[in-house]
Amino acid sequence: MKIDRTVVKTLPLFDRMSDEELDRLLSYATSRRVPQGEAVFEQGQPAISFFLLLHGRLKVTQVTEDGQQIIVRVVHPGDLFGFAKALQRTDYPGTAIAAAESVTLCWPTDLWPNFVEHNPRLAVSAMQTIGQRLEEAHTRIREMSTQEVERRVAHAVLRLARKAGRKEAGGIRIDFPISRQDIAEMTGTTLHTVSRILSAWESRGFVEGGRQKLLVIDLEGLAELADGARD
Repeated sequence: MKIDRTVVKTLPLFDRMSDEELDRLLSYATSRRVPQGEAVFEQGQPAISFFLLLHGRLKVTQVTEDGQQIIVRVVHPGDLFGFAKALQRTDYPGTAIAAAESVTLCWPTDLWPNFVEHNPRLAVSAMQTIGQRLEEAHTRIREMSTQEVERRVAHAVLRLARKAGRKEAGGIRIDFPISRQDIAEMTGTTLHTVSRILSAWESRGFVEGGRQKLLVIDLEGLAELADGARD
């Protein structure tokens, strides 16, 4: 698939690059369309490439030692991912699965040191991404250690609304297929518990559900619930 420089240049990571610099960077890249449900890479595989998401959404899952699957992050357009080299790893720590049909750019991992040296913004973006992941991980650990399940679910839905929300007449639509099982894996709880919570929220007018769909109707009310201001 031919890479359209004008599309890539709209992303914050590349918007200050000259056309010549961008063309040189893209000359090493390959693009890939990833159908919904297909994995870009799997946990434990050798990390032979690193990636940038151009379009769509990915969910990154990990299987714990006791066999439990959790969703550790959602990858949004413009995000770097799979750069295990920057984490001093030779394998991928998780599995990246397309939550919706997606398009990625891919570079060989061996080029990472050269790219970082010649593209300072790439290095800064990688460091910021690592920092954000650490902050998100600490936040989720704190939530799971100190908060009841309903508040954890509220925080997870709010994060999705802010990062992947699309405004429409009735509220904010999560802009990719999201199941109740996905939310359970994000919050360390069960499908039954998430179903019970979302059903209760629907009756209270906070959200509107559907098959792999979620519309946040009352963002302020949900935020108050996440903060513990509502029972």
